[in-house]
Amino acid sequence: MRELGALLAAQLRAGDLVTLNGELGAGKTTLTRGLGAALGVRGAVTSPTFVLARTHPRESGAPLVHVDAYRLATAIELDDLDIDFAASIVVVEWGAGKLDGITDDWLQLDIVRPIGGIESEEGVEPRTVTITGHGARWSDLGWLSAPRH
Repeated sequence: MRELGALLAAQLRAGDLVTLNGELGAGKTTLTRGLGAALGVRGAVTSPTFVLARTHPRESGAPLVHVDAYRLATAIELDDLDIDFAASIVVVEWGAGKLDGITDDWLQLDIVRPIGGIESEEGVEPRTVTITGHGARWSDLGWLSAPRH
């Protein structure tokens, strides 16, 4: 999940919104940690469960804002957090159905962790991630299939 976060980080810029959906333990925060590390945020990326939103400054560039929307019911409550979406890279865990009116463009990652699966030799549990682009910004996801070194 950290590797996927790093791959994603290379595509993100100020104004981008990413929503991560999946059950508890699916890897949403782990993916965000990989994204934060690749973006060069200062300090550790931790779950914003109890504070709802945590801003992670970077040495240069737009800050990473990490939101846990589990306890939010609507996009209005998300908007009430007063996040500067235009000047930040925003990752929203549990964001499904809570983005109405926030933006026309967002990247949606749906993460599934198989139950009862067999761990790999490295001790990593497999995940299935479906990535869907919404709006003009994410109409071309060709970077996902580009060769990586």
